[in-house]
Amino acid sequence: MRKVLFILGQLSDMDAEWMARVGIKKTIPNGTTIIHEGVKSPNLYILLQGVLQIEDSQLGPIAKLGIGEVVGEMSFVDNAPPSASVIAHGDCIVLQLSHEALEKRMTSDLGFGMRLYKALCFFLADRLRGTVRRFGYGEGGSLDSDEILTDELDENLLDTVSIAGERFDRMLKQLASAKSE
Repeated sequence: MRKVLFILGQLSDMDAEWMARVGIKKTIPNGTTIIHEGVKSPNLYILLQGVLQIEDSQLGPIAKLGIGEVVGEMSFVDNAPPSASVIAHGDCIVLQLSHEALEKRMTSDLGFGMRLYKALCFFLADRLRGTVRRFGYGEGGSLDSDEILTDELDENLLDTVSIAGERFDRMLKQLASAKSE
């Protein structure tokens, strides 16, 4: 759940409520690919339930991600095609946020854009550090490990964890009443 905490820890309550209101709650059946390697995706996803598997066409399975993980963020930031595929490993529920809606909100609310990009910077820096460790440049698991990534949060972000957790809980409650597509 740590990745969503990075993001929600930087956003405001109104930002989180907007994401829950504008996002689409989707049920993803086992084995469904939501992001295809090399094919631009118009969406960013937050995993609400289940496990997503990240796969590279040359390396195979890279990682399994649990509740609260975010995928599609790299293509949102740099507009390049994804470098890996994201596949439902069992049935999943995600919150789908379109790049278009996010960009429109950032244009109309510059503060939201600043908060979102700051959150994505923390998030991507943490992901890069984890990837470097898994490649053997530090302590960590191997790429073919079945371990679901659950690293510790950076101490500098701990003060936002409680607030972010409350925002995520409120988002889940708001989405609980939303019909899944």
